[in-house]
Amino acid sequence: MNEETFHMIKRTTELQGISGFEHNVRDFMRDEMNGLVDRIETDGLGGLFGVKESQTPDAPKLMLAAHMDEVGFMVSSITSKGLIKVLPIGGWNPYVVSSQRFTIQTKKGEYPLVSSSIPPHLLKDKKNTSISIDSILFDGGFESKEEAEEYGVRPGDPIVPVVETIQMANKKTFAGKAWDNRYGVTLVLELLKQLKEEQLPSTLIAGANVQEEVGLRGTKGSVRKFQPDAFLAVDCSPANDLNGDKEAFGRLGDGFLLRIQDPGMILSREMKDYLIDTAETNKIPYQYFVSKGGTDAVAAHTLNEGIPSAVIGVPARYIHTHQSLFRIDDYEAAREMVYQIVKTFDRSVLETLKTF
Repeated sequence: MNEETFHMIKRTTELQGISGFEHNVRDFMRDEMNGLVDRIETDGLGGLFGVKESQTPDAPKLMLAAHMDEVGFMVSSITSKGLIKVLPIGGWNPYVVSSQRFTIQTKKGEYPLVSSSIPPHLLKDKKNTSISIDSILFDGGFESKEEAEEYGVRPGDPIVPVVETIQMANKKTFAGKAWDNRYGVTLVLELLKQLKEEQLPSTLIAGANVQEEVGLRGTKGSVRKFQPDAFLAVDCSPANDLNGDKEAFGRLGDGFLLRIQDPGMILSREMKDYLIDTAETNKIPYQYFVSKGGTDAVAAHTLNEGIPSAVIGVPARYIHTHQSLFRIDDYEAAREMVYQIVKTFDRSVLETLKTF
C-alpha cells in the first residue's frame, strides 16, 4: 500500500454523509474526478458519475457504482430538557449506539453530540438491560428545547458518527467508520486516476449513488439516466470470520468477495464464469460470498430490459458501527479486479453475458 492510498482511505471514510445528506461526499468526489473523465453528471437524486467515453465504435456502456451514504440518525423531536430523540437511517444494532460521539448538522452549524447510556450504578433492574434505539437520547449539552432550537436544531437534521480512521499495529488492517461504502468511493476515484491516460473498449460510467442504505433508491434513477449495458456494484459486506471458520462467508485477508447470491439477486452463470476467468487469469485472490443483505446491483439488474450485473465486494468486521475493521490487501485485490474488468469489457464480452 502506498501513502496516497492510505490518505485517500482516511479522507473518504472520515467524510460525513448519511443517506439523503451525501453533500460532503458528493462535493469531494466531484473535485477528485475533475480532469479524469470526459464529463461529470448527476442524476435527479444526487448520484454523481464521471463518464469516460470509449473511442471504439459500437462500444457498450459499463456502469461502476459505489454508494456515497453511510448509516446514521435523524432528529425526530427535542425534549423539554434539550435532549434529542432520533430515527435510525440505515440498519443499526441498538447495542452499539450508546456512549458514542456524533455530529449534528444543522442549518446554523455542526455541533457535537453524545448518545446517552445509563451507568450500572443507576440501573434499577440489572437483570433487564435490553435496549432499543428509540430509548437512546442524543445529548448536545443543551439546557432546554429552546436553547437547542437557538442553535438551529430541528427535526429532520442528520446525525453522523465521528471517527478517526487509523492503521492497526500490523499496518495491514484499518479501523474506522463508513467503509460501507467509502470502500467503493475510494476504489472509483483511484481507478479513474489509474485510467486517466488509457483508452477503454467500453464507455465507463463510474461514480456513486445516494440512499443505498435506505432501500437501494439512488441506483434506480442513475441507471435510468445513463442506460448502461452492464452494471458493477462495488460495496462492502459484513465479515463473519471471528471464530476462524474457513467456510464462513467474508474472511479478512482472503481476497475480494465474489457475491453469488443474496435475497435480491442471483449471479448469472455467464457473469460468474467471466469474473472467475478474469480473477484467475490475473492471479487475483477472491472468495465466494453469500449475503443476507442486498446491494445496488439488486435494483439495477431488474431495470430496463434486464441488465447483466455483479458485485465486487470486500469484507469488514463490525460494519454499521463506529469502528469497522478491514484489510488493505482485500481492497487492493478488489481494485485490481475492477481494473482488469474495465480493461477487457467490450462488445464481445457483453454478448457472452447474454447468451441464453
